[in-house]
Amino acid sequence: MLRVIRLEAAARLPEVAHAGEDLGYDVFALEAVTLPGRGWVRVRTGIAAEARHPQSGEALGLLVRDRSSMAARGITTTGGVIDAGYRGEIQILLANLGEAPVEIAAGDKIAQMIPVPVLTGPVEAVETLGESTRAARGFGSSGR
Repeated sequence: MLRVIRLEAAARLPEVAHAGEDLGYDVFALEAVTLPGRGWVRVRTGIAAEARHPQSGEALGLLVRDRSSMAARGITTTGGVIDAGYRGEIQILLANLGEAPVEIAAGDKIAQMIPVPVLTGPVEAVETLGESTRAARGFGSSGR
């Protein structure tokens, strides 16, 4: 369940085209912005949100991810973590990987928010870690 407050009258509520099938909620730009070539911009949505698991009611975080249609044009999201306890305006950082500026109109779908469980807990300092097959091997250790 996604509970949303409109912080601005013109804000559009997030949408899901196929509830129970689509992974994320589409999020909309509140205002028109120009995304410069090889640049980035913070885009206001005019909404604040609270995500809850539909059965248990547990708090959920939201991951902000690209919309495939935007990514195909070289527009990507960055900084896409909305903590479960955040209640301020959701703003989307968009980056333009291309050279030419891109116009984003008010009301355009700009990203999607994917609800995720919060699994963080306290950090415990220890002297050793459990054994694993991989151990400390990284950076290509599993082959090409």
